[in-house]
Amino acid sequence: MIYVLAAIGALTVAVLMWKAFGPEMGFRRRGQAPIAPDDDPDFLRRIDEEQRRQRHDEE
Repeated sequence: MIYVLAAIGALTVAVLMWKAFGPEMGFRRRGQAPIAPDDDPDFLRRIDEEQRRQRHDEE
């Protein structure tokens, strides 16, 4: 019985540690995660607008 309680306790501690220090800690939790340029919708929109302007200027 003591082993079952120890396993449950260890599992509980592991889950709490994962929640505290897991992959979503730090900037991401506050919504300020740095994102790569190819994932940034504003960056992609600016690139698209620049390309359209260049194509329009070339015509």
